[in-house]
Amino acid sequence: MPKLDDTDRQLLTLLQEDDRQPLSELSRRIGIPASTVNDRIKRLVRHGMIAGFHARIAPEALGLNLLAFILVSWSNPKVEAVFLKKAKASPDVLECHHVTGAWNYLLKVRVKTTGDLEKLLSETIKSVEGVERTETLIALSSAKETWKVSLASL
Repeated sequence: MPKLDDTDRQLLTLLQEDDRQPLSELSRRIGIPASTVNDRIKRLVRHGMIAGFHARIAPEALGLNLLAFILVSWSNPKVEAVFLKKAKASPDVLECHHVTGAWNYLLKVRVKTTGDLEKLLSETIKSVEGVERTETLIALSSAKETWKVSLASL
């Protein structure tokens, strides 16, 4: 991983706030030529520090009002490959994390209704042979939800 300088950190911070800013605006705010901004962005992408540029969708505006976290557990390690294939294939699963403790994985999911959540649990998660138990937590509200990473200590 190449070392980040202050300019890289400024650039990453600005891009996390709004990746659609024109190069000229980024250039003005950072105080370097637009061609240098472009070169730095390309380098950050090439080194994997920028994974991509995406539209951030407002799930509630699309009726995806139910946010849930599902803990999943099994004891046979052969279950993992099948489980991961199904989790990755499901558009309702936003995140899938291998975790420590009594559970194997933690999923973050978004669906429209409790019926959709029940269908996801029964047809996607619990349908994997060997899944022994799940626990589902429904978020009533979210005080903070971000995609930005802290660059302060880099």
